[in-house]
Amino acid sequence: MVRFTVLASGSKGNSTVVTGRRTRILVDAGLSCRELFRRMKLAGEEPETLDAIVVTHEHQDHINGLAVIARRLGIPVYFTEATHRAWMRWLTPRRQMSYAQWLEQCQRQAAERQAETQSAAEESEPDDPEPEPVAEVTIPESAAVAPPSIKDEPTWLPAVEYFQAGQPFAIGDIDVSPFTIPHDAADPVGFVFVAEGVRMAFATDLGYVTPNVKAQLQGVDLLLLESNHDLEMLRDGPYPWSVKQRVLSRVGHLSNEAAAGFLANEYDGQAAYVILAHLSENNNLPELARVAAERALAGRASLLANRLLVAAQHEPLSAIYF
Repeated sequence: MVRFTVLASGSKGNSTVVTGRRTRILVDAGLSCRELFRRMKLAGEEPETLDAIVVTHEHQDHINGLAVIARRLGIPVYFTEATHRAWMRWLTPRRQMSYAQWLEQCQRQAAERQAETQSAAEESEPDDPEPEPVAEVTIPESAAVAPPSIKDEPTWLPAVEYFQAGQPFAIGDIDVSPFTIPHDAADPVGFVFVAEGVRMAFATDLGYVTPNVKAQLQGVDLLLLESNHDLEMLRDGPYPWSVKQRVLSRVGHLSNEAAAGFLANEYDGQAAYVILAHLSENNNLPELARVAAERALAGRASLLANRLLVAAQHEPLSAIYF
């Protein structure tokens, strides 16, 4: 049995569970560990059965609970190498210092090196007594392998696996095909998951639907597609103009109109389910996203068999079974 469960979708956190016959994958970890586990249990999913986490990109609403969840469950995390590096930089920001602070640091380091040199010279004198033997201490095996704390090492993960866009790989019995999407992140990707012959496409956080994305979204049984904002609500909304420009750009987010345009003109209509995702709470309404998509599908009679769903931010969507 194949199952697809959207736990959360929106600017405050994104997480989805893809389940094959033997394997369960968490797509993004944008919720806290406690909230993710709560949502999974509400949706009838068991957190302990997760086998891996795959990450689309490093923005906070997709990786907020990543380290805690991976450590708690002891499971690997799959990134592109650029996304992993960006995630590590985000968790360990560089400390800026003034010229005076830099000069003070250089002087302190020079004094420490000089003190070490003098200490080494004194220890090399022949009159030094023999050091007393040190008793051996046995370290318990459990202590030796204990993971560091989040505070001490925030980027430590049980295991890290790299993948590249355009190069399919497998996690258990689920085949994963990552593809490049246009978004303002280090190396953002969408996915097509295949389990027991069921194809499920995952495409959010993209400024527009590129030719390679159009190709990936053909022939799928389930399509999760971004429908982030209503153009008028965004333009009249509370965001600063610089943020509005980012959202509207070709590396921003897909509007209701753009998603509807894809469904009306480029989509092949093969999916049993179309899920509208990553709706903005400030610049969209579920009704507006749904109406735009319904009009697009209704304009093509062959697409009426598609079941249209809208993913929510604060509650999980009922699991979809194949």
